[in-house]
Amino acid sequence: MTDNTEDKSEDYELPEQMQEDTEPALDFSIFEPLKEMLLNQHRPQQDINEIEEAFVFAAKLHAGQYRISEEPYIIHPVEVAKILTDLMMDKHTIIAALLHDIIEDTGTAPETIKEKFGEDVLNLVQGVTKLGKYQFKSKEERQAENFRRMFIAMANDVRVIFLKLADRLHNMRTLNYMAAAKQQKIAQETLDIFAPLANRLGIGKIKAELEDLSLRYLNPEKYFEIAQLVALKKAERDATIQVLVEKIGQMLKQHKIKAAISGRSKHYYSIYAKMKRQNIAFHELYDISAVRVIVNSINECYEVLGIIHSQFKPIPGRFKDYIAMPKSNLYRSLHTSVL
Repeated sequence: MTDNTEDKSEDYELPEQMQEDTEPALDFSIFEPLKEMLLNQHRPQQDINEIEEAFVFAAKLHAGQYRISEEPYIIHPVEVAKILTDLMMDKHTIIAALLHDIIEDTGTAPETIKEKFGEDVLNLVQGVTKLGKYQFKSKEERQAENFRRMFIAMANDVRVIFLKLADRLHNMRTLNYMAAAKQQKIAQETLDIFAPLANRLGIGKIKAELEDLSLRYLNPEKYFEIAQLVALKKAERDATIQVLVEKIGQMLKQHKIKAAISGRSKHYYSIYAKMKRQNIAFHELYDISAVRVIVNSINECYEVLGIIHSQFKPIPGRFKDYIAMPKSNLYRSLHTSVL
């Protein structure tokens, strides 16, 4: 008798319900924080549904894959998507964030991405995949600048750069799981290439975090020293900022100027760079805290400057006019230091 069991098994298909039951269960708790962010931003429900569909698609493809931290791999693209959501990026960029590793890490065909999520998403995923293949090798600032220019030139869509920056930021947040030598290499690359890129795009929040995380691995002793010194006077500094915000608010109200006023402390790398550049100690810094005033016109910028200088003593040589001479990333504002 001929045994046809093997031949028959090749043609046998599980019933649909049984096929579904054999798939690993998806952990939707990973997606929930992203979904909550989208809801809080009042994103259209259709957009949220499409983003969730991308999560399900990516989670199934990354099933069984883990990061060095031993976390499920899908956590990484979700965290990248959260960073971009916080920046109010569009639906397609967030979807591309969830899918950005599937071409290289799961062998998914580009045609599949295009069919399910459209050509725009595919272009973003392919763009960030292409950028990921280029490695930073230079130690010279000039060469680093050339590398940054090449990065921007290679990305036909600026959203690709945003994707790459968000990807790098989450990788930096989890860099502690890497070997020490790898940490140093990635941190230096981040400081030389990616932090300036974030600055050029006007994403100061990401620039600051990338710089701080880089300092943590390149000079941990100085990083933790500054962190400790900053923490010691945090309550005092926060109170000072609050008083300044309220006082400036009252002054502008008297002059009938509408403004958004907020306070902040300088990030660790900024403090470190100033101490190193000016060869001074932490206690010699006088501008660790800052207040930002946003008004509706250029004329009001100069008017507010005059009001502040009339109430506080300006420090000579500390005024910078980035309205008359904008920064390379087109940043425009007035900077002053007062006592």
